[in-house]
Amino acid sequence: MHYKKETLPNGLRVVFEEIPYVQSLSIGIWVGAGTRDEDRFNNGISHFIEHMMFKGTETRSAKDIAEQVDNIGGQLNAFTGKECTCYYAKVLNSHLELAFDILSDMMFRSLFSEKDIEKEKNVVIEEINMYEDNPEELVHDLYAANILKGHSLGFPVLGTKKTVKAYKREDILSYLNRFYRPDNTVISVAGNADFERIVEYAKVYFGEWGEREKSPIVLNEPSLNFGHQVKKKDTEQVHFCLGFKGLDQRDKNLYSFLALNNLLGGGMSSRLFQRIREELGLVYSVYSYPATYSDIGLMTIYAGTNPAQLEKVFSYIIEELIQLKEKGISEVELSRIKEQMKGNYILSMEGTGSRMSALGKSELLLDRTFTQEEILEKIDMISMESFISIVDDVLNFERMAVTVLGNVNKNVLKVLESV
Repeated sequence: MHYKKETLPNGLRVVFEEIPYVQSLSIGIWVGAGTRDEDRFNNGISHFIEHMMFKGTETRSAKDIAEQVDNIGGQLNAFTGKECTCYYAKVLNSHLELAFDILSDMMFRSLFSEKDIEKEKNVVIEEINMYEDNPEELVHDLYAANILKGHSLGFPVLGTKKTVKAYKREDILSYLNRFYRPDNTVISVAGNADFERIVEYAKVYFGEWGEREKSPIVLNEPSLNFGHQVKKKDTEQVHFCLGFKGLDQRDKNLYSFLALNNLLGGGMSSRLFQRIREELGLVYSVYSYPATYSDIGLMTIYAGTNPAQLEKVFSYIIEELIQLKEKGISEVELSRIKEQMKGNYILSMEGTGSRMSALGKSELLLDRTFTQEEILEKIDMISMESFISIVDDVLNFERMAVTVLGNVNKNVLKVLESV
């Protein structure tokens, strides 16, 4: 499958993948504005703007926006990440223009009224409260802040109660002027539609969008902190993350890095799940996950367990990592991992939403798109040599960050460091 792309005169990129056998399409407006573009004073403003886009425009109330999408059986939503924000809709292909109309109305004519801003602050603060009440989620934010200490990639997407309370309307408009611009935005469409019609609607609804601010967007270079951290919280379980420096999205060995994640904790057959949960019965949840950004990456392992078992679980995880470094894996196991990765990828790409997301994010952050055939070829090209090299480079215990959250005291760090 090949993708189509056109760049409008204002710098806005339009990318499309045709899926002729469906009757729907997904459209996303991808903006290069996320947590990494914030500072400690406005942290969370990317996410707050995402909320405010749904609060009404010059021509539609918040209820109108919701009803017009609901009335055609469509879906309208958004999300904010570390490096981008996406506003997206899924509709029948006969409603393509309405999707363009509503999304452009939200982008260009949202009111950002003082009254709505103050009301939405309370909503986001409640969202933060909900998040803080969930230690299995909270520990990942604490860990990110620890290993990316001082860098905005380590800031929480939601912001803090202090930063949210301090937002002013002029702060929001200033942020919009700086980052919401056509040369920093991608329109991604996947589904049953005609590319010429998509480009036509893009020109009609987004073609007059001009630069609000000309200054270049410069990424602040991250550095990692491999410190250990304990946060006391009254919980039944203790939750912890341990992490290492990984690979960025452009690294030639990225897929070997992703294969390492699959082997360690990427599923029910992974080494950590089989050993720590199935064989030893010490946890309910244990997994690993990669985080890949434009210029840095992380490999993280999470587990939750009874406080009395923390040292034991931690030591078994370290034992598994040491065994992998010392003994490696067989060609049979590497082949199994590659088949698993290909299967996971193909299954994840069956819907218009996932294809639109892959297309838009890749174009926005990497300035190019990859066909499914190219991705599968990259997985097939994973060699034993590159895999072992990644194991040695990533699993470096001298560069390991640890964050522990739960009903424990700081002395637990001395215990873990002795493992």
